[in-house]
Amino acid sequence: MPLLEGTPSDDADAVLATGRSDVSVIFISMSARHPDGRDAEYLAWHTLDHRPEQYRLASLRSSLRLASTPGCRAARAASDARYDATDHVMTYLFADVEGLAPFSALGAALGATGRMPYALPAVERAVYRFDTAVAAPRAKVGADILPWYPARGAYLLLERGDAPANDLVEVDGVIGAWWGSALPFDARYATADAEGLHVTYCLLDDDPVAVAGRLQPALEARWAATGVVPLLAAPFHTVVPYEWERFLP
Repeated sequence: MPLLEGTPSDDADAVLATGRSDVSVIFISMSARHPDGRDAEYLAWHTLDHRPEQYRLASLRSSLRLASTPGCRAARAASDARYDATDHVMTYLFADVEGLAPFSALGAALGATGRMPYALPAVERAVYRFDTAVAAPRAKVGADILPWYPARGAYLLLERGDAPANDLVEVDGVIGAWWGSALPFDARYATADAEGLHVTYCLLDDDPVAVAGRLQPALEARWAATGVVPLLAAPFHTVVPYEWERFLP
């Protein structure tokens, strides 16, 4: 990453006074690889058709598509049986929970017009409250801006128990992190056991597999010190538009 100059936004009150993010809800859909190996076709359809349509929703603020590779799988620090099949993760960030009903209605409307030709085997859906975000000072942009940062990938943590991720941002290659707590919702939106479930996204500006190796000692110290139980600790690549075959399971 190039050396960026100046005062980080989170240390510049005048910058923060001009506007703050209103993201408060994280919707996560975790899926396994396509049973017929059509992952690249699925990613093309989702990126060019389904995902852009979501931005007609007034509450949607950002989205993030992640994919695992064999190298990513080998670098996982933890993987409970419930989550082991996860190779695709889709994340939508909303301003409020009221945005979920139009989100569901849009999916039904697109399905009725023949616009939902692909589906991946579901692992879990969950809704989380957006709790906190922290940006590495070298990023310069503030924590509010992390959902729009052009990350190379993300390290995803699913855990039982709550612990901040501030120390993880000190690891080389982690540009920032956001985390949240699961909310109880009916099966239309969530299939997760929300009790004590927390998610953390470490956004990366270096190769996800390389960063995974650097994160391992910090994660082991985190779990030993806090008693938090890891369910999934895994690096993922961000999907690169028009390079659908680049990062596949």
